[in-house]
This record gives sequence, structure tokens and C-alpha cells, in this order.
Amino acid sequence: LFCSLYLLTKIILRLLHYRDLIPRLEDALAKFSRRDSAEVVQPVRTTVALQKHRGFLGMMPCYMENDGVLCTKLVCFYNREEGSTLPPVQATVVLLDPEYGNVKAVMEGEVITCMRTAAVSAISAKLLMRPGTEVLAILGSGQQARSHYTVFTEIFSFKEVRVWSRTREGAERFCRSVAGPVIVCGSAEEAVRGADAIVTVTGSTEPVLCGHWVKPGAHVAAVGACRPDWRELDDALMKEAVVYADSREGATAESGDVILSGVEVFAELGDVLNGTKAAHREKTTVFKSLGMGVEDAVSAKLVFDKWNAYTTSQL
Repeated sequence: LFCSLYLLTKIILRLLHYRDLIPRLEDALAKFSRRDSAEVVQPVRTTVALQKHRGFLGMMPCYMENDGVLCTKLVCFYNREEGSTLPPVQATVVLLDPEYGNVKAVMEGEVITCMRTAAVSAISAKLLMRPGTEVLAILGSGQQARSHYTVFTEIFSFKEVRVWSRTREGAERFCRSVAGPVIVCGSAEEAVRGADAIVTVTGSTEPVLCGHWVKPGAHVAAVGACRPDWRELDDALMKEAVVYADSREGATAESGDVILSGVEVFAELGDVLNGTKAAHREKTTVFKSLGMGVEDAVSAKLVFDKWNAYTTSQL
């Protein structure tokens, strides 16, 4: 460890910025979709059930040979009971030297996970959202909701942002934690009616977003429901939309929204970035985010490089 975990969290927040992270993630997504083993080697996330605690341990390794990056993330995620004070997600990112095999850095993973996930959702919106959008709806009020609010309002010009949470207290807490104005909605339907962009970042295992509520041509970034039997979106929405994913293999193995609706993934974001698949902005689109090891790897490398540059400048 080159720093204590508490200080490392503060360091990551200081060093990691969306303006630097987004172009690196776009490059990583494009490399992943080319399926060149010299660029990215990344298996689908391996999970171990933590049945007693209603959770899972996920292991997300990635090797980028050409870039000299070897990384893995260990993440525990839980289906917590409503009102639980325990964290729904805990993560640790380990950056290694691919030649010697030694650990270069151990990083608290929550900030990296929240920021890279939100950044990839923003990339999906850059590619798939119609121009001239005005209304953003966020379903959920936790850490991921806050990180998505930050990046979406940083790079897009929404006139209105709405939030819905399972509890009024959660939605009001979210409003106090962000910098700009937010409208608290009493239902998910109220939040998404007429919205141009919708972000679902809930811990739900059953659909919270129904297709007949969604404006034709809207873009949905679906971030929660990362297990084969968990869902955020109903069949009507999944079957109406053109579905994109970060990883086709990940979506067909882990996403209940994809598996249980029986839809096909039209393309990966990397395919669109590479120009091999179209961005159907004129249609309703769903980006199903599962999260990938390559996203953690490039994020951790960015933090490590910036930390090294900072410490060197202090000598």
C-alpha cells in the first residue's frame, strides 16, 4: 500500500476527473470490442454467492498487454433489506506489475466504480441520446445516482433533473448532496414521463421502469440489476428499444433484463465507437451496463499515474 485506505479515497477524489477519464474509457471500450488479445484480455466476471448475507463476491481481472496494465477488482454486492444501514457495494482495486507480478497499488474501489460506471453511462448518452434533450430522470438515490448526476450535468445541458427513490428521505438526501436543482417525484412513473434521458441506479430485483411510461426516442442507461434473476426494466421496454451493452457476453450471462426478456443485444458501445455498428438515436435505446474489468483497469492506471506525477513533483 502506498497510502492508507482512508487517505487513498481522498486522493482518488482529488486525482480522478471525468474530463480525463471519459476519453480513456472510450478508448478502452473500443479496444475491448475489437477482441484483440494483445489489447484486452478480460473474462466475464466470476461470482461467488454469499447466501447467508444475500450477496455475491465478484472478481474482475483484466490484462492489457500493449498498455502494460494488469488489474483486478474484488467487489461484494448485496440485495439489502429496505432500511438496512449496511453498504450495498464494497470494492477494492488491485493494480499489479504484469512482468514481475508484484502489487503496485491497492485502491479503495467505491470511488473508481462509481465514477467509471457513471462515465460509461455518459458515453452511452453521447452516442445514443437525441440532440436537444432537456429532461433527465434518475431512479435511485445512492452513490451511483450522485455520480451519474455529476457527470450528466457536467457534460450535458439539461433544463430539468428529476429523481425518484423508494423512500422520500432518500430522494431528499440526494437533493441535499448535489450542487444543482432537482425535482423530487412521488413515483417512478412521474419521474420518467416525458424524460429524454433516464438513468436507473436502483437495488431493485423487480422492474421499476415500465415501457409505456417512456417517451419514444428516449435513452435509458440501466445500471442496476447485475444478476441473471434481477431486473429494473420490464419486457415492454426491453422489446421496444434497441439494446446496447458494454459487453455482449456479460449482458447475456449476467443481466436479468436481457436474459428474462429474451431480447438480443444489438451492439456494444465499443462497436459504435469503432464504427462497426450504428447509433440509433432516432429510436428508443437502452444501454445495459454491467461494468467491466477494463474500465477499472484504465481508471486505476490513471489514478496511479497521476499519483506518481504528483509525488514526483513534490521531490
